[in-house]
Amino acid sequence: MAGVEEAERALERADEALARFDVESVVTHLSAAIRGFTAADRPCQAAMACARLGDTMANALGNQTAARAWFARATRLVEDEPACLEQGWVAVAAMGCDVDDPDVLLERALLALDRARRFGDLNLETKALADAGLAHVQAGRITEGMSLLDEAMALACGPADDGGAASRSVCSFFTACYFAADFERASTWADLLRQQGLIGPKPPGPAFLSSHCDSVQATLLMELGRWSDAEAVLLQARTDFEAAMGMTSWHPDIALADLRTRQGRYADAEALLLGKDQALQALLPLARLHEERGDHALALATAGRGLRALGADRLRAVELLTVQLDAQLATGDLDAAATTCEALTERTRGLDVLPLRARSDAALARLLAASGDVDGAIAALETTVEQLDPRQQPWLRATLLLELARLRERSGTAAAASRAASAAAAALATLDVVLRPDDAALLERLGQPGSASRSGDRTAELLRDGSWWSASCEGTSVRLRDSKGMRYLAELVAAPGTERHALDLVDRIEGVGTTDQPDRRALGNAGEIIDSRARTAYRHRIEALRADIDDALDEGRLEAAEALQAELDQLVAQLAQAFGLGGRSRVAASAAERARLNVTRALRAAMAKLGEALPGPGAALDRGVRTGLYCVYEPADGEVRWIVQP
Repeated sequence: MAGVEEAERALERADEALARFDVESVVTHLSAAIRGFTAADRPCQAAMACARLGDTMANALGNQTAARAWFARATRLVEDEPACLEQGWVAVAAMGCDVDDPDVLLERALLALDRARRFGDLNLETKALADAGLAHVQAGRITEGMSLLDEAMALACGPADDGGAASRSVCSFFTACYFAADFERASTWADLLRQQGLIGPKPPGPAFLSSHCDSVQATLLMELGRWSDAEAVLLQARTDFEAAMGMTSWHPDIALADLRTRQGRYADAEALLLGKDQALQALLPLARLHEERGDHALALATAGRGLRALGADRLRAVELLTVQLDAQLATGDLDAAATTCEALTERTRGLDVLPLRARSDAALARLLAASGDVDGAIAALETTVEQLDPRQQPWLRATLLLELARLRERSGTAAAASRAASAAAAALATLDVVLRPDDAALLERLGQPGSASRSGDRTAELLRDGSWWSASCEGTSVRLRDSKGMRYLAELVAAPGTERHALDLVDRIEGVGTTDQPDRRALGNAGEIIDSRARTAYRHRIEALRADIDDALDEGRLEAAEALQAELDQLVAQLAQAFGLGGRSRVAASAAERARLNVTRALRAAMAKLGEALPGPGAALDRGVRTGLYCVYEPADGEVRWIVQP
């Protein structure tokens, strides 16, 4: 009995440590409790302590590898015991959004629901209903899943009295709303949940869940084309979370990374995702980031890792499959793209989530176009665009109209291309978004200049021809030799008003490099060369380690998984130095700082040469280009408007 009493006191000390956010002490005391209960042959109590330690590892330390190991140990401790309440709690110990395969999540939730109702535990029933609902939604059974989630939220806002269990139930609810694009339901329940104190700025559960709620809201704002509003929500959510919890935020960082990728701020997106890509919700933004950067192999690896983990999941798989298809098309692998398209069609069949179906149909159109059937692609896109409500899916509709205009241009139907471009420009005029340079150039070509152009502006052209650039304005044309500075300059003036991280410019101009093993001396150390190849090698090695860890966990090789995790943590820390992360806003000898210096010098040299050849436009560039860690071209009213063809 002395051992049991000491183990119970260890649990009390763990609670006290948690109240003051002393995570290290929480781990120490829970470990002591597990040893005590195990030695006293109390498997059910030991299992509950294991589950708590797993939760601490996952949500306080962000170590999913260790968390899965502790959850697995908890399961083994109770699986041969007679039916008991602890079996139910252990089954749903993980956050629902951290369980990759919906079939696995549903199996665990149903076991927990049986134990909850058999032993009369409303708190366990709430968590079991929420996880079961999430599993159904992810598998495409939207109506059935949302009904269970509504029931769980009613319990959370009513008779359930365990705030921790209710908080985890709310997490499953918001995750389901996010993937099903059911933002109206999320908003309706959010008011009640705030009244109950389940979401809000108070730590620990409410602050965590409030940030999740804010992330869902920001995602809706992104899809509505209100990117500045989305950014404001996410930045405030990060601030509130970190003030309340004393640790880096999770959901807001992932959602903000998605926004940064859409804005073309790739280095910022990568910095936000570093160390978080073990979570499935981070895989889609990460895969998109790799694809936007042009690292198709890494996009395929990341999307493939997510798809392997998802099992029967239909909602999350759709967007990962679209990234996979685009990467395959970019590498010219039409056979693989056709196979992916078949999987997309199967996953979306009968799925009542219009945005996902639209993205799937658009992917099919891209495959048709790549296969030479441009007319078929146009017909498919036109049908899809007609189904989208301009009020509910304005950003998605605008992007598809741009795709349609591009296909019409390719087909040689100039009038139809102009009409599609006009419709796209009209849609974009109502949105607060950042237009990609190639889309802005498309609108220019088709007579629909973007918002950056104004009447009365002078027009200049910057055209690349092999190893030379041609710059012209008002009848005067000059030729300048190609250089990194000229390419950096072309990137900036092609997208006025869009900030570009110096590392993004380096990666864009130098390419994504090779996937050789990383030289750890190449990152974070002083030197004259910005080694984009080293950063790429780190990214590929990190992704390979993630896959190896998943395999080790699936095979029950927990010690191997932990060893791989240790190597991965070192690599993540090394890569973070490239962005000036790790406790200081800027590491003096970081790759980011070297990029800032080299890009600034190259830009200034290029603008000086252009200014000598074309004094008027050159002076306008000198006034409008801002250099530093972030570079941007911000022309004043009445300044020169540049048309760029790199």
